[in-house]
Amino acid sequence: MSFDSFDAQKYFTIDEANAMLPLVRAIAADLVNVSRTVVDRRQRLDQIAADQVRPDDDPYAAELAQIEEEVAKDSERLKGYVEELMQLGVEPKSVTLGLVDFPTMIDGRPAYLCWKYDEPEIIAWHEINAGFAQRKSLVADISADHVGFTEAAEDF
Repeated sequence: MSFDSFDAQKYFTIDEANAMLPLVRAIAADLVNVSRTVVDRRQRLDQIAADQVRPDDDPYAAELAQIEEEVAKDSERLKGYVEELMQLGVEPKSVTLGLVDFPTMIDGRPAYLCWKYDEPEIIAWHEINAGFAQRKSLVADISADHVGFTEAAEDF
């Protein structure tokens, strides 16, 4: 899944984003776990399909169909978790890594507070056209006074 647009309905301060982390973390945990299961199952199904040509009376056909059905159900669960995060105003960026961006304003311009599932709090940010690899430390690069939404930003 790819999420590359900046359509913020809300801008988060660092404090607001960190206060929301317990809920975001719980959803991200489900997202990461289910997405890894789906990836593993899909790889296994691809391997099975590539290994052998199956006859019409294949005794494993029912089992394969069940696995495919489980993958489809889990894929729907993933969509639900993504929608939950988006309803909170945050943007999931990687379901397998648990990357989530919180729209913010930094020095008067839109940006993202960047959080990864295994981090205890939000410690980084990046420009809206950058990604995880280009993120910058909040502590080293800006002070908390520079991060937050302005009155004009609230109207978005």
